[in-house]
Amino acid sequence: MSLPKSSFIILTTDIEQAMSTELVPGDVIVIPVNGMIMPCDAVLFHGTCIVNESMLTGESVPVTKTSLPSAGKDGVRIYNMEEHKKHTLYCGTHVIQTRFYTGELVKAVVVRTGFSTEKGQLVRSILYPKPTDFKLYHDAYLFLLCLVGVAGIGFIYTIIHSIMNKVPAKTIIIESLDIVTITVPPALPAAMTAGIVYAQRRLKRVGIFCISPQRINMCGQLNVVCFDKTGTLTEDGLDLWGIQRAEDGSFSSPESEVAKENLVNTAFVACMATCHSLTKIEGELSGDPLDLKMFSATGWILEEPTEEETALHNPIMPTVVRPPKHSTPEAHQSNSLTQSMACEIGIVRQFPFSSALQRMSVVVRRLGVKHMDAFLKGAPEVVASLCRQHTVPQMFTETLETYTRQGFRVIALAHRQLESKLSWHKVQSLSRDVIETNMEFLGLLIMQNKIKPETAGVLCELQQASIRTLMVTGDNMLTAISVARDCGMVRPHAKVIIADAVPPKDFQPARITWQYTENQAQAVKDNEVKGKEQSYHFAVSGRAFAVIIEHFPHLIQKLVLRATVFARMAPDQKTQLVEVLQSMDYTVGMCGDGANDCGALKRAHSGISLSELEASVASPFTSSTSNISCVPNLIREGRAALITSFCVFKFMALYSIIQFISVTLLYSVNRYLFLQIFSLCHLLRKHCVI
Repeated sequence: MSLPKSSFIILTTDIEQAMSTELVPGDVIVIPVNGMIMPCDAVLFHGTCIVNESMLTGESVPVTKTSLPSAGKDGVRIYNMEEHKKHTLYCGTHVIQTRFYTGELVKAVVVRTGFSTEKGQLVRSILYPKPTDFKLYHDAYLFLLCLVGVAGIGFIYTIIHSIMNKVPAKTIIIESLDIVTITVPPALPAAMTAGIVYAQRRLKRVGIFCISPQRINMCGQLNVVCFDKTGTLTEDGLDLWGIQRAEDGSFSSPESEVAKENLVNTAFVACMATCHSLTKIEGELSGDPLDLKMFSATGWILEEPTEEETALHNPIMPTVVRPPKHSTPEAHQSNSLTQSMACEIGIVRQFPFSSALQRMSVVVRRLGVKHMDAFLKGAPEVVASLCRQHTVPQMFTETLETYTRQGFRVIALAHRQLESKLSWHKVQSLSRDVIETNMEFLGLLIMQNKIKPETAGVLCELQQASIRTLMVTGDNMLTAISVARDCGMVRPHAKVIIADAVPPKDFQPARITWQYTENQAQAVKDNEVKGKEQSYHFAVSGRAFAVIIEHFPHLIQKLVLRATVFARMAPDQKTQLVEVLQSMDYTVGMCGDGANDCGALKRAHSGISLSELEASVASPFTSSTSNISCVPNLIREGRAALITSFCVFKFMALYSIIQFISVTLLYSVNRYLFLQIFSLCHLLRKHCVI
């Protein structure tokens, strides 16, 4: 991997301790074995780290960071912060532990420091947030300018009238300035803030915390709310519903149990036991919830090497997984032990999951076998495209659609036997493109993601209040549509039109295709209401969204106007969607669990984070409850604060105008009467404030 010229470094054997403020891009830092809090953004070029990035992403699941590839097609590419996130350690994140090397250190190159880091940009956005264009404040400033103009007229009139009546200069100055303070109420900002302060206190009682009180008024005008799916509308955890293996180019019957004796030695179970990013932290397995469910379903045991074991070998010792030793009669204990040893698998190399590639893979070696194997896990469409076509069942598309329509999350597995000539060291230098090709399709892993009990009721309440609801998720399109129907975001009888766009290729222009989907259970009811107007919704994928923005910008607003489901959306595309909605004069709310939603949460008028981790600082509002029931409460308090601000503004403005007119006229008629009424007005103002 090539680094920018500005980051050229010379490695030395000397290690010095230095303050974090002395770090500059290009310095080489050593990551200690017991971890650390990163003081800068650095790219890992030697070793492996397990990092908690909840400070930036809100995701408390530890992430494995690997070193930059040094060979293959990826090895000659220039380092890019966005493309190589899996190799970058970000400032503020916690390195939990590092992998152990014999006589070697885990090293990284500093690439950014201070406010240029990811954490620095987050802090900067909090200290200097983007101005929010709110019509109430805009109109308030215009009206105050009008009052200043009126006060100027009265000020000039009072001076001229007093000079004509030969009033002393001291009295002229005092009385003229009184006209200005009467007309422009100095207590207006404080009075308008009173409703916001009380609303903020009430929100705190129901577990909603706010770091930007001025956004509370905006919550009262929300007319569209975007929701993340996983962890927001649905439960965080996934349950294994079953598996469906592929044999001889066709699917076998679905199976609900994985830990069966007849499945122990199969490649399918071996893939489930090895193709993950789990690690042991203080003796407990930790990692992605999907990986945890998948591995626990196998019943296998994961063993990581200790520091003493790695000290006896030059290369890093692999993580080993093996099936449990089943209790058997004494006569068969030796056979059982031999079988358990034969099933021991060492994870030689891991290619972490990439949201851009939508897959992850591992290279493993089974105990006693000379060759190595590669296992692949990822989105079914992606995995199928990397497999040999004759191994993919003919009913693949129909079977996948059946499960996704029911709201299941489907993961595909694949396997490939590598060449015997590949050595341990050569595998470490291979790129993932070489490994992830000509795979053999193994089958489908079917996970169930249940909808939270509060979701349907809250969405129904929002729709009754004429507030539009959208789903923005990184999950499968058909799964997202199914969840949208189940939670009531899309009515059962409503039509859903999937908008797919293809970029220009082979001298063919970019084009958009429309695919109609319907709920078959409601087909009969649809035919019965042909005479009535039926509602329809658009569903857009992340790839189509990017193509439409680039090649069909004139259609994006029309499409977003009737779109309800946005699937396979990348984090930056969620932010783009919020910006498109805001350009259409929508007051946008965003509700997410903090994972991959930080950009949209910061950009929306009212971002609501359901995560109590450090990433909640990126959102104006944070809810201590892990469901969307906080959204109606926030809108309700926002409307209460907004109407209070309106009433206070009208009262103060009307009071000032009436007082100005009466005082000016009375001053012209009778100066003594003016002084008496002026004193009475001050008493009334004091009484109103009390």
